[in-house]
Amino acid sequence: MAGHTGETMGLTQLRKLARGQQCQVRLPICNHDPETVVLAHIRRAGLGGMGIKPPDLCGLYACDACHSAIDGRTRYPVTDGDILDGLLRTLAIVSKSL
Repeated sequence: MAGHTGETMGLTQLRKLARGQQCQVRLPICNHDPETVVLAHIRRAGLGGMGIKPPDLCGLYACDACHSAIDGRTRYPVTDGDILDGLLRTLAIVSKSL
């Protein structure tokens, strides 16, 4: 992934790409507000931990409501399938920016 300086796409670039995007998690509680979408990190497979974020490549575009569910800040159940679907949709969008 090429950045503006010819280096590989950096962490902040992936996070910046999330701004203004549609939520790709699309849970029933989704607020559908692109203004609240961020790169939400997936904490699975032993990646990340208390105060340690996984790599940005392990992230998906999520609105505030879906992000809260993914991170367990709400009681809404999130399946691994929900996360995988959101990740794949996010990667499809990011791949168009390469």
